[in-house]
Amino acid sequence: MEKAKLDAGWNLDNSYARLPQKFYTSQGAVPVHSPELVIFNEALAASLGLNAEVLNSREGAAIFAGNETPEGAEPLAQAYAGHQFGNFNMLGDGRALLLGEQITPQGERMDIQLKGSGRTPYSRGGDGRAAIGPMLREYIISEAMEALGIPTTRSLAVVTTGENIIRETERPGAILTRVASSHIRVATFQYAARWGSIEDLRTLADYTLERHFPHIAADENRYLNFLQEVIKRQAALIAKWQSVGFIHGVMNTDNMAISGETIDYGPCAFMDAYNPATVFSSIDTQGRYAYGNQPYIAGWNLARFAETLLPLLHNNEEEAVQIAQDAISLFSEQYHHYWLSGMRAKLGFSTEEPEDETLIKDLLELMEKHTADYTNTFIALTFDQWENSSLNEAPDFTEWLERWKARLSRQSDSKEAVQQRMKSSNPAVIPRNHRVEEALERAENDEDYSVMHQLLNVLKEPHAHTSEQKEYAALPTTCDPSYRTFCGT
Repeated sequence: MEKAKLDAGWNLDNSYARLPQKFYTSQGAVPVHSPELVIFNEALAASLGLNAEVLNSREGAAIFAGNETPEGAEPLAQAYAGHQFGNFNMLGDGRALLLGEQITPQGERMDIQLKGSGRTPYSRGGDGRAAIGPMLREYIISEAMEALGIPTTRSLAVVTTGENIIRETERPGAILTRVASSHIRVATFQYAARWGSIEDLRTLADYTLERHFPHIAADENRYLNFLQEVIKRQAALIAKWQSVGFIHGVMNTDNMAISGETIDYGPCAFMDAYNPATVFSSIDTQGRYAYGNQPYIAGWNLARFAETLLPLLHNNEEEAVQIAQDAISLFSEQYHHYWLSGMRAKLGFSTEEPEDETLIKDLLELMEKHTADYTNTFIALTFDQWENSSLNEAPDFTEWLERWKARLSRQSDSKEAVQQRMKSSNPAVIPRNHRVEEALERAENDEDYSVMHQLLNVLKEPHAHTSEQKEYAALPTTCDPSYRTFCGT
């Protein structure tokens, strides 16, 4: 690949390339025929210290397609291995390349990765490419998650490649440029534990500590503290997912980031009618990663992470196992704390009462019983507007409302303060599945990106509760219980 000569603000390093060679393979992207930039995140580019005017161009498209390499980049594919639907496999970046780490004006280190950039040694028979639909889906959902205040990887750009790829049908190819605190995964540690030495594992752990947890990197018990910090971040993250009805869809260990960010938006979607058994992913036929299972799967994944650290936790294996078990046992308690705190805020509570959890669970049961929309039920509570809700005038829900109002009356907050708390905790809009599909269909079939841009604009401030957002809060005119999402690999 040719070196780009643009004054685009690149300030790239690649500390990951200084890890032992077994953790990655150095290689360039596979050039594409005629890259075209179809969406570019100017605000994100500016925060990274990049020159948006320079990169929002044909020259920028060449970089985001992998046809040119920015100054300072050291492209590589990362190796990892992990559990997919409970089965352990050798994995790795089969269609992605880490260009390097952009050092931002604030001194932050952010991975710049191309997704869909061609085959690597870890492709396992795949073509290394991606279709435009899944890449735009990741762009939309990841940016929506950022606006919702949920830790996430970000999307900088999507380019079409001028080449078609074969999935279920022939589809336009595309490449996503993803930004993350890092792409170190639970599966990265599983790879090190399975195929590396203890020193390799220690090197990876020390690197990750310095990068994500520098405040504990020098601690005497730093590996235990490391495990505890990862558990804490994941507990907080999954609680946030649950609070907005987000379903990741494929919570394999290679899709859990050590940084605590949401990563790898494949068959993800947001729940409409509340049902803990909700699954959208076409490949999750057993419901392993259903909405209600996400906290349990997170705990399972973290147990696999803890197993990788056993040699670092204690020289005696039995002692190490006990230390790891004690740490993992706290996940459920921590998750419950974050979830309960978030749900209290959604209901306007500023104080804590022992009966709060019962009140919350009773509401969820009523939502499930009456097939009430999850997001819109909380909006209706916020503004006391029930005309379009299946809960309206249901006797059992009316009784619940009286209990909720009595609970609020025991706080000293004004009605205005309660509503403001609820507005800040309950989004007016989420990326509704029918809206996302509409945007993807127009982009893929008609090369019309205006619907997607409008959707992204509405999702930028989900707690604004504007009149424009009401249209995007509306449910589809016809419900499709068979709606499925696809990984797009």
